[in-house]
Amino acid sequence: MRQRWIFTFLGLIFLIAGQQAQSETGTAPFVAGFDRFARHDELESQTGGQLLISELSCVACHPSERSELQPKRGSRLTGAGNHLQQQWMREFLTSPQTTKAGTTMPDVLHGLSAENKQQAITALTAFLTAQESDYPVIKATGANPVPHQFWKKGNVTQGQELYHKLGCVACHAPDESYEPGETKISPTDKMLAQLDPEDIKELGLAAAMRPVNSVPHGNLPAKYTAKALTFFLLNPEQTRPAGRMPQLKLKAVEAADIAAYLLRDQTHSQPVEESARTADLVARGQQLFVELKCVNCHDVNHLKPKQFAQPLVKLNAAAATSCLHAAQKNMPAYPLDSQQQTAIEQALNGLRDQKPSTPQQQLDFQLLQLNCYACHERDKRGGVGINRKPYFETAAQVDLGDEGRIPPTLTGIGFKLQKKWLSKVLNGSGDIRFHMQARMPVFPKQQVSALPTAFEKVDGKTQLPDTRVFPEHHKLASSGRIMLETGCIQCHPIRGESMPGVVGTDLGDVTNRVHPAWFHAFLLDPASLKPRTRMPTFFPDGKSQNKGLLAGNVDQQIAALWGYLKAGSRQPLPEKILEAKSKNYELVPDKRPIVLRTFMQEAGTHAIAVGLPQKVHFAFDAEQVRPALAWKGRFLDAQGTWFIRFAPPADPLGSKAVLFPPGASVANLKNDQQPWPVYSPEAHEPQFRGYRVDANGIPTFLYRCGNVDIEDRFEATDKQTLKRRLTITGNQKSSDSEILWLRGLAGKTLKQLNPTTMQNQAGLQVSVSPELAKAGLLRKHDNQSDWIFPVPKAEQTTIEVTYQW
Repeated sequence: MRQRWIFTFLGLIFLIAGQQAQSETGTAPFVAGFDRFARHDELESQTGGQLLISELSCVACHPSERSELQPKRGSRLTGAGNHLQQQWMREFLTSPQTTKAGTTMPDVLHGLSAENKQQAITALTAFLTAQESDYPVIKATGANPVPHQFWKKGNVTQGQELYHKLGCVACHAPDESYEPGETKISPTDKMLAQLDPEDIKELGLAAAMRPVNSVPHGNLPAKYTAKALTFFLLNPEQTRPAGRMPQLKLKAVEAADIAAYLLRDQTHSQPVEESARTADLVARGQQLFVELKCVNCHDVNHLKPKQFAQPLVKLNAAAATSCLHAAQKNMPAYPLDSQQQTAIEQALNGLRDQKPSTPQQQLDFQLLQLNCYACHERDKRGGVGINRKPYFETAAQVDLGDEGRIPPTLTGIGFKLQKKWLSKVLNGSGDIRFHMQARMPVFPKQQVSALPTAFEKVDGKTQLPDTRVFPEHHKLASSGRIMLETGCIQCHPIRGESMPGVVGTDLGDVTNRVHPAWFHAFLLDPASLKPRTRMPTFFPDGKSQNKGLLAGNVDQQIAALWGYLKAGSRQPLPEKILEAKSKNYELVPDKRPIVLRTFMQEAGTHAIAVGLPQKVHFAFDAEQVRPALAWKGRFLDAQGTWFIRFAPPADPLGSKAVLFPPGASVANLKNDQQPWPVYSPEAHEPQFRGYRVDANGIPTFLYRCGNVDIEDRFEATDKQTLKRRLTITGNQKSSDSEILWLRGLAGKTLKQLNPTTMQNQAGLQVSVSPELAKAGLLRKHDNQSDWIFPVPKAEQTTIEVTYQW
């Protein structure tokens, strides 16, 4: 049974506290850093106000030379016409805070009479709906399949799981109906959960135990179509260049799934009212867009701001009317609460006398702006909220403690990571924690390009090259290989190789990631740099446990580890890993077929791999009920399937792999032009019913489609082709609405080699009998061709298909 330990241990008091904290914000602008820290006096007096000035884009109208106050600005509206729904735009312009509670968008129309306001809304809506831009073309790769019109094929259930596992809930509200997997509570959280609120406050741990409020979504079904939200999730930077919403490196189908989940309550999208969009009305809307200073925050094609207000430093925080309160006509109105007003007033009053920010202050402020603290802790500030921790999981629920599932601390990160590596992490190419479900997001380059230097400047002690830290490391590499066996390889792979069951981060390129001085300090005393780490110390009290190696000299032993790891493939793998590799788990079907249930990239988590003595092998996807791929040569290595709880997908050991068309091989179609059905977990057919193995060891897969039962058998020929025999039994009589069809082949292009053989662009050839070929239909749908055959109407029919490549 799944558990949500947060509720079991923290009780209702923290849940109530979280609800109260959320309700206090009301319709006031929601700024994550201010809400989490400034509201609880955990920021310096002026910092909270400056954060609001930045996030409310005050400097878009009130110029300031202070770089940290530069405005977040609003979204790009160049494609608003086909990215946002028209009725939502009208409602948002009418009352931004009512339409989306917590929005940082002010009300710019509040000073108009009711009639004039409606006219302005009509004109602005006409102007914005006229702004259309093409959606980008998403190119498919082996790792990122892009089905035709993928945004229409999102799966709500899969989207819900992705939303709660990938990290979305670090900022946004989780679904109360979703239960995370079983996660062991860290000893620290278990201890804190047993304390009463007064004890927690006295220990200075109130911030760590305080529930974190959510960045509001607003009414997404009213705002977006499925296509618009899917493309937004794929690349938020396109419309939100400020980077407050980063991208999570989603595949096309993942973005479609999450969009389907977020829009699950949507009934239909609203059409654009073309008749209301006259040229004069669009022109009037453009004029208002500039006059009302919308253009100061939002990019729309070539439009530039023409009006600015007083410089920020000259503003009178005590003025009777302002954007902060009692806003007059032509002033944007922000519904700030009293705490926000006070914070901004304090920041404005201190601007004249404020000294330039220190590098530490600049760095901390940028982390607040980008809400890095939603996931990462730094100097005891932030980190995953106590009410969000259950949603951070490891793959396959491998128990690695909080260290294996919670994003790492940023404390001292400039001392730890080399700038080049930190840049790779920030641009999305530095993933090493593959056991962690949550993904490190990618922020716009212009927003984070200065962070590696800033971290190093603030955290970096004098960074010495490894020739200074470890002067003789290159001579000690062979000793380092021995040192690794004293505990390192029991938790960490080396250059992609590991002992059975090992899940930690790979140490193979650690010398390209971390500074040598940090490496030395961490190995001497891991807990001093990473509190509560699972990494043990191998040098207690600064003394080596291996007195026989390098005379027990600690510095030389650590230098030896660095030297070995830096040498890379020039040094052999540790002996224990080589011993594990020598235990051969390769499956060789030399006399009889081998059937293995496993997990494969192309055949999914319900793959059934079949190895045949003729050195032709295939994998059947039991979830989508289809043959998924075939290959020749060697079969599979079973080590990951048999011994490793968290293992990468099994890959074919052979060569000449070829993919079969996605989707089931048989389907009931209403007519011969109906597109071939796309797999969906909610679909009721075909239904997989297992498989049986004959006396020769060859499996026959069993499934049902409509009123017929299908037996699907594959065997290899001496010419290394696959011969497939489908036996279809049951009522196959065509009804008024449907007939059963078999799809022989599909692809971007199909070429007929002879009357009975077709080949796709990947080189997969399919041959059928002359009778079946005559009844076949070659058709094209949405840049995809397929070759389909009506199943003969008989109580039992056998169809043979031959595959070669």
